[in-house]
Amino acid sequence: MPSYSITVNGTSQTVDVSADTPLLWVLRDHLNLVGTKYGCGIALCGTCTVHINGNPVRSCMMTIESVQGADITTIEGLSEDGSHPVQQAWKEVDVPQCGYCQSGQIMTAAALLERNPAPSADEIREAMNGNLCRCASYQRIYQAVELAARKASS
Repeated sequence: MPSYSITVNGTSQTVDVSADTPLLWVLRDHLNLVGTKYGCGIALCGTCTVHINGNPVRSCMMTIESVQGADITTIEGLSEDGSHPVQQAWKEVDVPQCGYCQSGQIMTAAALLERNPAPSADEIREAMNGNLCRCASYQRIYQAVELAARKASS
């Protein structure tokens, strides 16, 4: 089996897996980073969103071969103590209900605010559009992203 080198949350990792193994399963099954969740397996729900070189991507559809040498950030790497403005805003607005989609939602929001620190309501809705929430907490999600933007700018 081939070896692949990736950097996850600032740490170099080498994994021995098949070239077509999805990044999601490498993270969860080989690196024990279980904050990234499996939702649909076809990149439609956003639950498995991670950052690859700063961009939000669906890890269920990215093969390990395609991300070799990339810098990957999971929800565990966003901040060690939950101090990221998006994580703080999520708590303050009380976004989670079942919580299943939250890591993907948070990772998508964090990437948006990294690219655009002061997004409009329409820009937030557009960026978050591809992330599904089983509990339909969309209004609170949008409110939390707006709050995180304000926190990050102050």
